[in-house]
Amino acid sequence: MLRAIFFDIDNTLFSTREFARRARAASVEAMIQAGLRIDAPTLIAELDEVVREFSSNYERHFDKLLLRLPRRVTRGLNPSLIVAAGMVAYHQTKFRHLEPFEDAYEVLRRLARTELVRGIITEGLEVKQAEKLVRLKVHEFLTPHAIFISHQIGISKPNPKLYQRACGDLNLKPSECMYVGDQPALDIDPANSIGMVTVRILREGHNRDVRGESEPDFEVENFWDLMEILTARYEVQVPEVI
Repeated sequence: MLRAIFFDIDNTLFSTREFARRARAASVEAMIQAGLRIDAPTLIAELDEVVREFSSNYERHFDKLLLRLPRRVTRGLNPSLIVAAGMVAYHQTKFRHLEPFEDAYEVLRRLARTELVRGIITEGLEVKQAEKLVRLKVHEFLTPHAIFISHQIGISKPNPKLYQRACGDLNLKPSECMYVGDQPALDIDPANSIGMVTVRILREGHNRDVRGESEPDFEVENFWDLMEILTARYEVQVPEVI
């Protein structure tokens, strides 16, 4: 019997890649308009490198970006104004364009009418990841006490203890819980290691050829495929949604 289903957030509920591309492009353009003397492709490449080196959870990407540029690029400018221009553009992009995959939203909306516990197991800063759920407008479909964010729990992916904690706090056996994610090493392998039912979502060819140490129980292209598994294989009763 399946009693709970947990989801990753990034590249599972929404396209993190597409949002990051759009937000960084907007930020770079804003900084150039604020006076930065450099071409956009070069600046984007440097910003991408900053993110790779310091991680996406680092909070001062634009400050580090300016430090890496030749002095002639920023001569005569106020760095704080340049950074602020980039930050404003980034957040405006977040306000306008952060949205869930349509199939993910619709399936979560339907699952909210079932007996399943609907949770999250995600890597990242607690407020940052929680903000995503609110902006995606899916938080209302989730079970509030079933949301587990790595920095809030003190356990990071791919440590299986994060997944064990989620199951244990809800008094559920791992075999009664399903986990849906996109990354083999961070999502599928640790969930498999404790006996959860695992579903890898393959969307837009992202990391399709990447394999982990273990295989998922299921692979799906979208959330409609997931819904079919839930109803056909696990007999989850989904009421009609008007």
